[in-house]
Amino acid sequence: MKQIHNIRTVFCLIAVAAFIFNGCALIFQGTSKNMSFDAGPGSAEVWVNGAKVGVTPCKVELKRNQEYSIEFKKEGYQTKSYRITNGVGAGWVVLDILGGLIPVIIDAATGAWYGFDQDNVNAVLEKQQ
Repeated sequence: MKQIHNIRTVFCLIAVAAFIFNGCALIFQGTSKNMSFDAGPGSAEVWVNGAKVGVTPCKVELKRNQEYSIEFKKEGYQTKSYRITNGVGAGWVVLDILGGLIPVIIDAATGAWYGFDQDNVNAVLEKQQ
């Protein structure tokens, strides 16, 4: 019986240590996000920061601590450009401060407490004249 009590205590301590030594944002949302891209008409090329990443519709994993320049290109249509910006989530900062200095350092260093200004990008391409 005493051995079971010791095992429970060890598991509880490990769980508490894992929570304390990780930032809240890192635990709940990670350092990247799958962003959805689509365009009308379909099958437009998606370019992120000057590199082709796929054809619509598609999902691309983007790091939360960066901003991105997005372009949709299709032959016979005008290129459409977007900017995806990010910002620090105040809620994550408050939770980290309540958790102590270590979660603040972890979330700041990993960029996990950043969030994008949008969840997906949908473009409507216009025909060239």
